[in-house]
Formats: sequence, structure tokens, C-alpha cells
Amino acid sequence: MDNLLLAITRVHLALVAPRRRDERGDVPGWVLITVMTAGLVMVIWGVAKGQLTSMLRDALDSVHD
Repeated sequence: MDNLLLAITRVHLALVAPRRRDERGDVPGWVLITVMTAGLVMVIWGVAKGQLTSMLRDALDSVHD
């Protein structure tokens, strides 16, 4: 009977005990998102540099008026 009680207690503790979380996969995901975002900004800036510069200059000129 003691062995059964011990086994039940171990199973209960194994089910309710807090588990360690393995978060090693989260860091590479965030790094990938950051690198991809920087890459997209560089591509967009390379393609539309003239238009973006003109829009920014026009917006700043309208604030000064």
C-alpha cells in the first residue's frame, strides 16, 4: 500500500509541478524578424529614394510655412 501511495504522489507531483520552459527558439525568430525588416527598409529605400526624399522635403517645407 505504501508503494501505491508513493507512486500516486510522484505522479501527482509530476503533473502539477512547474515545468522549465525551453525558449531557445524565440531568440532566432526575433533576430530573423529584425534582419528581414532591416532588409525590407533597405530595398524600399533603394527603390523609392527620390520619391521618399521629395515627400519628406515637401512635408518639412509645409511645416515651416
